[in-house]
Order: sequence, then C-alpha cells, then structure tokens
Amino acid sequence: MEKTEKKERKIILTGDRPTGRLHVGHYVGSLKRRVELQNSGEYDDIFIMIADAQALTDNADNPEKVRQNIIEVALDYLSCGLDPEKSTLLIQSQIPELTELTFYYMNLVTVSRLQRNPTVKNEIKLRNFETSIPVGFFAYPISQAADITAFKATTVPVGEDQLPMIEQTREIVRSFNHIYGEVLVEPDVLLPDNQACMRLPGIDGKAKMSKSLNNCIYLSDTEEDVRKKIMSMFTDPNHLRVEDPGQTEGNPVFIYLDAFCRDEHFAQFWPDYKNLDELKAHYTRGGLGDVKVKKFLNQVIQSELAPIRARRKEYEKNIPEVYRILQEGSRRAEKVAAQTLAEVKAAMKINYFDDQELIQSQARRFGEN
Repeated sequence: MEKTEKKERKIILTGDRPTGRLHVGHYVGSLKRRVELQNSGEYDDIFIMIADAQALTDNADNPEKVRQNIIEVALDYLSCGLDPEKSTLLIQSQIPELTELTFYYMNLVTVSRLQRNPTVKNEIKLRNFETSIPVGFFAYPISQAADITAFKATTVPVGEDQLPMIEQTREIVRSFNHIYGEVLVEPDVLLPDNQACMRLPGIDGKAKMSKSLNNCIYLSDTEEDVRKKIMSMFTDPNHLRVEDPGQTEGNPVFIYLDAFCRDEHFAQFWPDYKNLDELKAHYTRGGLGDVKVKKFLNQVIQSELAPIRARRKEYEKNIPEVYRILQEGSRRAEKVAAQTLAEVKAAMKINYFDDQELIQSQARRFGEN
C-alpha cells in the first residue's frame, strides 16, 4: 500500500510595531492583503503580531507610548476586517518563547552580517543611532527570525524594503537545520501585487508616509480630516494652470489613485472617464485641474474608509472585548511557539529533563562505576 504524502501546512506570520495609529500606507501595503489572504481559505493558520517587544528596542524610554498604541493597532486590525475566528491576533511580548529562540539564534549570526543588512543600516540612519545603537535594535533581524520560525510560517507578506530581513531569517533557518537537523521551516516572501502599494508617499510628496513627518492619512481619521488632507496634497509643481500639461509620474495624487482606484469608481463618481488611463491621458495633455482630481481621489478613499470607520466605532464601544481577543490569541500562539521551542531544544540537546534516554543512559553509566 502506497504512503500518502503529508500535506505541508500553509502558515502566515505578519504584523506591525505599535508605534502609532496605522495609516492608509499600511492599509494598501499590507492590511487589505491580509484580509484577502485570511478570507481566501488557502492558509491553515494566520498569525498577526503586534510587535511591542520590537517597538521597545527604540522606545525603551517611553513604554507608555507602546502600551497606548497596542489598542490603536488592534482596533485598526479589527476595523479593517481581520477576524479573530480566522486569524490569530497576538502580542509579541506575551510569548516568552520568542525571546528564548532569539537568544539561541544569536549564535548563528555574526555582527558583521547584521551590519551588512540594508534594512538595519537604513533604520539605524533614520533613527540617528550611528554612534550608539541599542543591542536590542541592532539584533532585531534575529528577533524577527524567531517570530517567523516559532510559528513555522511558510509565507511572510512584506514590502520590498523588508526583503533583506526575510533573507536573514532564511539564512538562520538553513544554518540551524544544517547544524541541528531539519526542525525549522524556511519561509517564502509574498510581495504586494500592486506596484503602487509597495510604498505610498506622504501627502507632502516626501518619499515615505511617516508619523514623525506628520504626512499621513490615518485609518482612524474623520471624514473631514481625510478630505482636508487630500485637498492639501502635493501635486505636480509645474502644473500651475488648468490648461498646463501635467505629470502623473511621481505625482502623489496619481500614486494614490493607482493604489486605490478601480474602474467602478469612475462609473460611480466620475462617469466622464472609463478608467484611470483615460484620466491620466487628459491630465497629461492639459485641461484638467488638480482640484477636480483631488475631489475624485477623496471620493475614492472615503468609499474605502467608510466601512472601516463604522466597524471601528462598534469595537470602540467594547474595549474589554478587544483585549480579550488579544489575550486569547496570545494564549493560542504561545502553545504553538512552545511546541517549536521544545523541538528546537531537543535538536540542540538542551532538553535535559524531557530526555528520558539521556537520564537512563547516565544512570547506567554511573551505575557501572
């Protein structure tokens, strides 16, 4: 009788640092895709982590900031459609096994390898850590590897900027499995399928939407706040008059339309055009003002955010329930991480009290003397 091959479980691990409310860049870059993946039925498990321990690596002097933002991120998750019945929502610091795995993996990575990690280098520069890098922050690629491998994630949805981090995880997995045996799973990357969603610029035209630059549209913004921000957005600086030809490439308003707009939005809000290509063509040849385009963008984004706002209001009425969801998810996640840690310790031969064969062999050895 032929053996049937065991089907590999498909598992996702993803998450965010709770350093502030989530914005539309997070939404198009990851949150919307997470909901689609969750509802696809293709994955056996989806773990979505609020990475508070990682946030503390560069906010150690301000734990209250991290503490307050746990609930903000959780509300953003739930309001976007992440379902605790289908996805496990967890808080990183509540899974102690992750810290232990990080410690063991540190032996598999050199300091020079961490220093070469492009993501780490960029983040160090961004935070002005060049002269005094906290060890925890410097080692966060190792911590991330622990997060991913603890749940045996086969898929990690990330933006392009995080590719070096996942490659570091893959190296750690290969190194561990080579030394200790096949225990850990090497994850694959899942990139956004819409190029515009890779990284939305700020409303001021800066390359990155950032809380510190105050150039974000937040998921929790009011309808009026969103409208004001969109109407103040940076556009083509050379498009001074309506009749002037305009540039859509690199124009934040059109980058946002690339990320959010669908053909049905034109039928609903601006039937003069069939699709975005027609709108871009008109803007490029001249005769179309920025205000009209911004008003359309506002309608598009408001239609996307309206159900998110409505769900958030419902969850805000029962905050204890949100914490219960996080606690239950963290408990479930810890059980999975504990199983992985047990396998890791067995492979590393440091499971002394669980290894009855070791105990008996040592008893025989000393009994013979």
